[in-house]
Amino acid sequence: MEKAVSESRTVMTQVVFPNDVNNNGTLYGGRLLDWIDTIAGIVAKRHCRSIVVTASIDSLNFLSPIYQRDIVALEAWINYVGHTSMEIEVRVTSEDPFTGEVRKTCRAFLTYVAVDKNNRPVEVPRLKLESDEERNRYEMAKERRSERLRYLELEPTEW
Repeated sequence: MEKAVSESRTVMTQVVFPNDVNNNGTLYGGRLLDWIDTIAGIVAKRHCRSIVVTASIDSLNFLSPIYQRDIVALEAWINYVGHTSMEIEVRVTSEDPFTGEVRKTCRAFLTYVAVDKNNRPVEVPRLKLESDEERNRYEMAKERRSERLRYLELEPTEW
């Protein structure tokens, strides 16, 4: 079975409240990571319709701060599927609710594995690529996957 990227693409919006910020008035990185993991998990579940577990967060780049009262938009989609794993990309923007200024704030790549009720990996649906952009993202994700696997094969002393 194949599924299109559009079938699991997800958008989530949050508002940054006082309990979400540090003493600098900016969003805690851990809070943003929680939101990223949540939306990426939703994408993975929508794609495979099974239990999923977070296997890795390859890249998490903070591009600009997010402030108290900002509106945060997270958009996530699937880039790649293996036999049991999926790479999800999450892009985050923040918006000043008073000026309307929108800033690119974060980008992340997460890998999820589909599992059964006994936590054994299960096969995921193939990815139906419908555009040149999706094919390009797929190829780039495949390269990241190869790099990730090479890294995992290193001895701890080589890290």
